[in-house]
Amino acid sequence: MSLSMFTEHPASVGETYLQHLWRATCFGARMVLCGLACLVHGLLPFLCVRTGSRAIATLHEQIVTHRDRRAVTVSGAELAPAIVARDVGLLS
Repeated sequence: MSLSMFTEHPASVGETYLQHLWRATCFGARMVLCGLACLVHGLLPFLCVRTGSRAIATLHEQIVTHRDRRAVTVSGAELAPAIVARDVGLLS
């Protein structure tokens, strides 16, 4: 097992291993909690009406914003518009 197994992907998104660990843990915890809220909503439709959709939108925004920031700082400003276009369905 090499060190690169732990550092290659975090580096590809502009993070250290510990930064990536923290970010992924926060995302995962939020996803689990919002998943539970969706289960509650399924049983009691008047509760947690927008919790799941709001969490998905927020997490997506954070991922796209982080990805765009990395594209600008690592590869040049010309990549950020392409990433945004892909995310809104203009590119495949």
